[in-house]
Amino acid sequence: MCSKQGGKAKPLKQAKVEKKEYDETDKVNIQKKKDEEKALKELRAKAAQKGSFGGSGLKKSGKK
Repeated sequence: MCSKQGGKAKPLKQAKVEKKEYDETDKVNIQKKKDEEKALKELRAKAAQKGSFGGSGLKKSGKK
């Protein structure tokens, strides 16, 4: 049972994804989740533009 594998190993085939049917409540929840993610992304972008909050953070004294 000694077999040599030459070249690349072939990737495993993925199972076909079936289309899910959503009712109205599922659609509302999915849309709400997308809106929240979009709002968070915008807030992160806004926070990144402003820079750090407290300046340089903790300052150490020069004493040893």
